[in-house]
Formats: sequence, structure tokens, C-alpha cells
Amino acid sequence: MKLYQKLSTISFLKKSYAFKFLFVAFIGIHIPLIGMLFYVLYGSNNISANTILIVALVMTLIASAATLYFLKHLIKPIEIASKALDNYRNEREVPSLPVGFTDEAGLLMCNIQKSILENERSLNDNQDLIYLLSHDFKNFTGNSQGLAELILDENPSETVQEYAQLIKKSTTQQFVFIEIFIKLMKDEEELLNRPLKVNTINLRSIFDIVLIQAAPKLISKKIHLTPIFEIDEVLLTIEEDLLVRVLVNLIDNAIKFSYPESKIQFKASMIDGKIGLVVSDSGIGFDRKYKEELYRKFTTRSRVGTSNEPSTGIGLYLCKKIVEKYQGNLTLDSAGVNLGSTFSILFNNMK
Repeated sequence: MKLYQKLSTISFLKKSYAFKFLFVAFIGIHIPLIGMLFYVLYGSNNISANTILIVALVMTLIASAATLYFLKHLIKPIEIASKALDNYRNEREVPSLPVGFTDEAGLLMCNIQKSILENERSLNDNQDLIYLLSHDFKNFTGNSQGLAELILDENPSETVQEYAQLIKKSTTQQFVFIEIFIKLMKDEEELLNRPLKVNTINLRSIFDIVLIQAAPKLISKKIHLTPIFEIDEVLLTIEEDLLVRVLVNLIDNAIKFSYPESKIQFKASMIDGKIGLVVSDSGIGFDRKYKEELYRKFTTRSRVGTSNEPSTGIGLYLCKKIVEKYQGNLTLDSAGVNLGSTFSILFNNMK
């Protein structure tokens, strides 16, 4: 940035990034010519043609190297702007770019800085508004539920009692929906703020944690979960707690849509040079034509489980978002209805 800053103080170069490049290139091109003139004018009188040729080549090489060196430093503003934008997209790191330059590169840095700050303000304002609205909705829902309970306390007629129970059930569902919505917002915000770094992950240890969380549901439906480890310790950009969250969600999903006394398999292996984590079941499966819809948040394709377990409609959406954030890919597949499902995660091998 020092070269760029110094050139920006020259009046005829101040407002044009292209002129800065042309100026450096012009100087670099003419260094050999100027050097040769000085050598011929002030050198010895008996200069051979070979000597002139050698000096010209040396001067040209030196000038080319110097020109490339200075041009490399001159594109520093572009590199800084690109890195700042990339860090914001991947890690939500707000940069502090210089905004006082008036040429094309300066305007680029200024616009990136202003756009990021405006986006941050907008995100924060939207989140505050959503949390406020969610809080108000909970209050309104609570009022309706309170009135329904007051009606039930008065020992009303059977018809009124039935209506009051319906109101109570409806408001309970609204409470659940609001809590799910708030959780989704918080999870997405947390995901945006997580940095990318390489972590050593022991897959057996991760599976033990997942198994502890999934055990009650496995026992309840008498489902057997079989682990297969062809790889143990791996290097991944995802952190352990997020990987546990993803695998718990996928295995919970497999349990939910598997029949009692069936089997689920978890397999860790290398697939086409990538780290593969695959959860497969023999449950209710799905029609392949609806596959893409299952990834969407609050999807209309969410169903109750084989034992009437409820579904929030955001599990797969969050899993996919987490996996893709950490340089992976989540896919699901099924041979058809009642033919089981397979959830596959592929992570880049960081070794």
C-alpha cells in the first residue's frame, strides 16, 4: 500500500488507478534506454558492440524485474479489498479499509467498506426486529392461551369446552413455532460468526457423544445403530460441537422415520478422496422428485415419524447450511417410499 499511497499524492496520478499503472510501466520501459544513453555518453570511448549488447540485456532484465516488483505492490489495494470481502463472506469479519482515495481502486475499497457496514447494520436491525416481534407474538399467544384456561376453569358446556381446548392446542403450537423460529435465527447467527480453521477430529469420540444423545430414542423404538469406521482421526475445518450437532440431527431423523426394531448404520470412510460420513436406514424413505424440497427450511414436505414424532421442518436445512459453511456437501437419497434413506456428508480432506 505504501507505493499506492505515494503515487496517490502526485496530482496527475491521484484520480486514476490506470494512470498509476501506466506511469510505473512507462518508467520501467525507459530505464534500459536511459541507462544505455548514460553508458554510451559517459563510458569509455572504446565500447564494443558485444559490450553494448550485454549492458542492454542486463539493463532490460533489471528494469523488467523492478517494474514487475512495483506493479505487484501497486495491486495491493485490489488484494486487500478482495481479502476483506472474502473474510466477511466466510467468517463475517468486518474490515477496516481505507476510504480516502479517489481513484478506481480507492472507490472499490470505499464501496466494499460501506456495503459491509450497511449490511451489518441491516442484519442487526432485522434480527432485533424479529426478536422483538417474536416476543410480542409470544405475549399475544399467551393472552389467548390464558383466556382459554379461564374459560375451562368456569366449567363451561361441552361445546365451549371443546372450543377452548382447540384454542389452547393452537396457541401451544404457536409457542412451539415461535421457539423454533428464534432457535433458527440464533443458530444461523452463530454459524455466521464461527471462523474457519483446521481441527483434528476423532470420529470414534464424536460418535460416542452422538450415541449418548441418541440412546433414549434408540432404546424407545428398539432400533439398533451399527457404526463402521474405516477412518478414525481426520482433519476438518468444522468444529467438534457443530459436527456432533449435524450427526445427532441426521441420526435423530433416521430414528424418527425408521420402524421399531429396525437397523440404522453409520459409516465413516474415504469416498473419492474425500471424508465420507454416511447415515443409512431402512425406514419410510421418500419420493426422489421431492428431494430438493426436503432441504428447505419450514418445508411443507416434513412429516411425522413412524411413532408420530413431530417435525420442525428446519433440521436438514440447518445441517446442510453447517456442512456447506465448512467446505462439505450434504446429500440425501432414497430408492423410494418405504425403501429407506441415505444421508451422506462429504468433507474435503485437509491432510
